[in-house]
Amino acid sequence: MMSTRRAFLKTAAGAGLLLAIDVKTFCAAETSADFAPNAYIQIRPDNSIQLWVTRTEMGQGVRTTLPMMLADELEVDWPQIQLEQAATVPRFKGIRLRTSGSGSTVGTYNALRKAGATARAMLIGAAAEKWGVEPATCRAQSGTVVHPPSGRKANYGELADAASKRPVPENPPLKDPKDFRYIGKPMKRTDGQAILTGKATYGLDTRVPDMLYAVVRRCPYLKGSVISYDRTKAMTVSGVRYVVPIESGLATGIAVAADNTWSAMKGAELLEVNWNPGPNRNFDSDRFLREMEDALSESGYFVRGDGDAGKAAASADRKLEAVYEFPFQAHAPLEVMNCIAHVRAGSCEIWVPTQAPTTAQEDIAKQLRVPVDAVKVNVTLTGGGFGRRLFVDYVPEAVEVSKAIGKPVQVVWTRSDDMRFGFFQPPSIVRIAGGFDNAGKPLYWNQRSVGCDLSMFGPLDEKAMADPRHYSNDGSPWGSFDNPYNFPNLQADFVRRNSPVPTGPWRAVEYPAQVFARESFIDEMAHAAGRDPLELRLELLQPGDILKLGDAKVDRGRLIGALKLVAEKSNWHQAAVTMPGRDWGHGVACNIYSDDCFMAQVAEVSVGKSAGDIRVHRMVCALDCGRVINPLGLEGQTESGLTWGLTATLHGRIDFRNGTAVQENYGDYEVIRMHEAPVIETHIIPSELPPGGFGETAVPPVAPAVANAIFAATGKRIRRLPITSEKLRPEKALCERFLEPGIIRRKSASGKSAQDNG
Repeated sequence: MMSTRRAFLKTAAGAGLLLAIDVKTFCAAETSADFAPNAYIQIRPDNSIQLWVTRTEMGQGVRTTLPMMLADELEVDWPQIQLEQAATVPRFKGIRLRTSGSGSTVGTYNALRKAGATARAMLIGAAAEKWGVEPATCRAQSGTVVHPPSGRKANYGELADAASKRPVPENPPLKDPKDFRYIGKPMKRTDGQAILTGKATYGLDTRVPDMLYAVVRRCPYLKGSVISYDRTKAMTVSGVRYVVPIESGLATGIAVAADNTWSAMKGAELLEVNWNPGPNRNFDSDRFLREMEDALSESGYFVRGDGDAGKAAASADRKLEAVYEFPFQAHAPLEVMNCIAHVRAGSCEIWVPTQAPTTAQEDIAKQLRVPVDAVKVNVTLTGGGFGRRLFVDYVPEAVEVSKAIGKPVQVVWTRSDDMRFGFFQPPSIVRIAGGFDNAGKPLYWNQRSVGCDLSMFGPLDEKAMADPRHYSNDGSPWGSFDNPYNFPNLQADFVRRNSPVPTGPWRAVEYPAQVFARESFIDEMAHAAGRDPLELRLELLQPGDILKLGDAKVDRGRLIGALKLVAEKSNWHQAAVTMPGRDWGHGVACNIYSDDCFMAQVAEVSVGKSAGDIRVHRMVCALDCGRVINPLGLEGQTESGLTWGLTATLHGRIDFRNGTAVQENYGDYEVIRMHEAPVIETHIIPSELPPGGFGETAVPPVAPAVANAIFAATGKRIRRLPITSEKLRPEKALCERFLEPGIIRRKSASGKSAQDNG
């Protein structure tokens, strides 16, 4: 995935891929007196300072973090700035507006600093020219340029016209980090107060004149279709104006447009539709998971090979083997999919919460057969993305309805629609085998993963798939390919198994399933060897070097630092806690997210002795993600990622029966509630290295840290998510498949293999 799918999801560091900032060819300012040296900054003669945000705000704080970088280099006071959200207009031609892959900060850090420094240098130059002094004798300060020798000063607005006429510097001087005013300092969310008071405008809150509301009655079957429908009853609902079939999006259906969402929903319910179930009416996710497990016996695509794992296994004194399962998952954002479209003759305007506005613009231009510049996409605040809003399937639906009825319309998905008809995180089955030599040292690691391609990319090139190193060339699966542990013999491969379920990136993409298996099995190896699981990890990361895997650089030393800090802050070596009626334990897990973020976690958990109920009391996190722009934002992202990970660990699962999704709402697809939330501690390792992306880093270690803690508390290994109390109740535990023991084999005195259960 380094140059194809991975680049699509994970923002790379090259400015050409990320942020084409060409200040020389930037469009003219709105008036000749305005100063707009690049797409991100505009200063008017009235001293109003506007900064444009080129990423989607969906809870991660980019409308705070990105302006912090601009404002710091521009040298303005925070209250002076007005934020504007970038749209798909000529001003941002060639600039990345996509929000994905934890890439907002890492992908804009250098470019936004340069944009701010460019404007600052030009303003200083304008002031120096006005006063007839050397620019070096002037300095920028709080939205003004001052000349200390003479005491003269001018605000940016006064200098805007003159600055706009100056040449653009090629390499303006950047601030010394010691002079940062905002970068590295805790900053509250720009939109925090508006969000808390309900004044913030999300996609669902957006209104345009003469707008109608539409709800789609969707075919419940995977790749099913409409045979026929009767609109008679729907049209009897007060407020219903139109009933039109739609063919765009993921599921075909019938749209009901009305004066309000309630009427549209009631009308959609009353539609009489005859469905064609299509080719997948018998699809069953449980059966598919068992088919995936059966596929472990097949040969797979090469992922990674160090040493000779097969030969090492033959000589191992003791061997272990276990199978792990990660089910289908939904994104389940709080704000359901929605989109406003207004199709006019030869043009279209869209208002939508999306992570991919440029994709939406390009897709709609093709759909309507109009020039790309004839489509404008306005990005709203977004109530959760998690990868789901990288897809724009809900945008063509609104466009199709608007075109059919000749009015602006907001298509709103119901909660059931949102849970059942989107893209899903695909399931994974992972088998890992490992062993020790006769001195008890880890000897080999053999990992086989069975998983699905992400259907969002469309059909794969079968010629490319003929390459046995296809997945390895892509650095995939994440978490298996970039396994940081220094086994002398390591083998990993991947077996491809696809289903009819639409699949796409879910927060942290491939890492959660692979890291759950990897970090759980490391714990199993430690237990089998009678070793402390944290100390074994530290040993396996020696000598703390940088492992190069294609384009990836796995810095074991930085992960060691995170593990040592989490051991200290969690009081790892403390005695077990005694809790009446409950078993207590703690577990550890760690991961490197795509080269630049290093996370170690310790979970403290207790399990009821009779009921098997699980309580996660405390999560301690240590992280190294380079220079931190906003520590408050980083803490928020850690807490968000942990909570997301806990949902998948303790509740998350989407089932398919008879070709349709079963779960429909938060009642049957449960998420972590406030009373379940643990105390979360975030400990940041200071760093002068460039910022790393952090939106997804906290998710992958959660499940294995909790599972390992449950084992420490109860002696029971759970290898199939989610972990529920039913799986831990004493009367059920030993007969459940998800608690099947791992296989441990030891050489007997005769040299033959003896087997027991671990």
